[in-house]
Amino acid sequence: MRTDSVHLSEQAISAARSQARDLYGAQYVPTAPRKYSSKVKNAQEAHEAVRPSGDSFRTPGEVSGELNADEFALYDLIWKRTVASQMVNAKVATTTVKFGAATKSGTDAEFTASGTMVVFPGFYAALKDVADDSNEDDRERELPSMSEGQSIKATSLAASAHSTNPPARFTEAKLVQRLEELGIGRPSTYASIMSTIIDRGYVWKKGSALVPSFTAFSVVRLLEEHFEALVDYQFTANMEEVLDLIANGESDRVQQLRAFWRGGESVSGPFPGIKPLTEDLSAIDAREIATSPIDGTDASLRVGRYGAYVERGEERANIPIGLAPDELTAQKAEELLAMPSGDRELGVDPDTGLEILAKTGRYGPYFTEVLPEGSPKSAKPRTASLFSDMTLDNVNLEDALRLLGLPRVVGVDPATSEDITAQNGRYGPYLMRGADSRSLAGEAEIFTVTLEQALALYAQPKQRRGRGQAAAPLREVGSDPTTNLPIVVREGRFGLYVTDGTTNAALRTADDPATISVDRASDLLSERRSRIALDGDGGVKKTTKRVVKKGASKAAKKAAAKRATKRTAKKPNKKAVKRTALASAGSR
Repeated sequence: MRTDSVHLSEQAISAARSQARDLYGAQYVPTAPRKYSSKVKNAQEAHEAVRPSGDSFRTPGEVSGELNADEFALYDLIWKRTVASQMVNAKVATTTVKFGAATKSGTDAEFTASGTMVVFPGFYAALKDVADDSNEDDRERELPSMSEGQSIKATSLAASAHSTNPPARFTEAKLVQRLEELGIGRPSTYASIMSTIIDRGYVWKKGSALVPSFTAFSVVRLLEEHFEALVDYQFTANMEEVLDLIANGESDRVQQLRAFWRGGESVSGPFPGIKPLTEDLSAIDAREIATSPIDGTDASLRVGRYGAYVERGEERANIPIGLAPDELTAQKAEELLAMPSGDRELGVDPDTGLEILAKTGRYGPYFTEVLPEGSPKSAKPRTASLFSDMTLDNVNLEDALRLLGLPRVVGVDPATSEDITAQNGRYGPYLMRGADSRSLAGEAEIFTVTLEQALALYAQPKQRRGRGQAAAPLREVGSDPTTNLPIVVREGRFGLYVTDGTTNAALRTADDPATISVDRASDLLSERRSRIALDGDGGVKKTTKRVVKKGASKAAKKAAAKRATKRTAKKPNKKAVKRTALASAGSR
């Protein structure tokens, strides 16, 4: 059951009041039941709020032996919130205490402490250990009971600086709360909204916080400057009402669609229309939209096709993945620009006469050669990735020529008369003999391995990925809080992914394998498990439909009909039939 209702049935209210009276006393229960109503538009009020079942609740202590840790924590939270909703308000006194003291030098000093004193706990009695963002600071500043003229003993004294903190970043829960306040969306759409902004790289998660990306700032700027009517909060909230009116038959859908497309007066008010807004897209300066000044320096931030970078004149420096926009200060921008630009001239290849460069690309630093002007488009320059122990500022022409000369011929296999070559690849250094490969222990062995050593490697059984020794994980993330299994980052055939040994989940565009958190990895794995459960062996399998072209021979048509008959006559999936029967029995 999905619900965002705050309504409780009479049965639940009676059970909560009775339990609060039995556990805490009659003074903790108000004379009249407390009833709540949702202030959120489009709230699903058909169901009551999530609460303990029955006309009398079982306390968390009574069910602790029947539940695992996660289930118990969830039930404990629901029980406490439900019971507390039917208890009286807490009485809290805001207090300021001043302490007077004399120093050893005879100077009078005064210390001040402000905080709260709980006069009567009220519903706090049921929420003793439930964290709440709204009153967490007040709880930390609770003062003990004191009287005027009371002497106290200082156990320690320390001077500490205090500065105000910026507002906390949005979490998924806080963002949903803000959307509810604005009247945007509804509970069934919030999960897809969060998934969309993460998958498209508009935000990335740092712990539980949502950190906006540089791309998000450019997209928001584009929308606010050229499509302001579409991103107006009130317009979006009114659109929800328009859809409800159409669904209830109180508004004409064609009229609303016409006003939305061409512009005009609609139920939600005047709207310029999608067609007029998008007729002159050539007037938008994409370069200007994607460029922002960096305070304190003459450099600029630019968002390009392959990510964000810092630019000053002809100087460019890529912004590393994982650097938040608020961390790009003037000092950081200067540090990035001072780093090697990734475009160093190393010299000329004496054999080809072509200039050799060391550059930084989308997949890391590499060597390349500059082809002469007028070269055919089919001509491709040689390229080679730098070894893992090389950096752009310490390589030279000799290093470049060695790597550009790969693959290196180690020798000829006397048994097959095939060349054995040593080369570097995506998964590390390896030997190649025809279509048969063998991994090398390190990149340096590419230039040192001998024919005898190569033949010895080929004499051993091939260690296949997944059957023999698996490649070492790129990084250990930590233990999954849901399953307690260790999560690691690996690189596979289709890219980077996280795994707990039983479930694999691909990383999204905005996920950095070097900094991905346990919470984010756990979210990806949980989402993958849900998809596997939906697409299990009882699900509907996709089949490829054979199409017989028009004008095909009678024999071809007859064969196609025969194949279709065979497919129809196949035995059904026993597991699927069994599950369907159980589901039908359960519904009856």
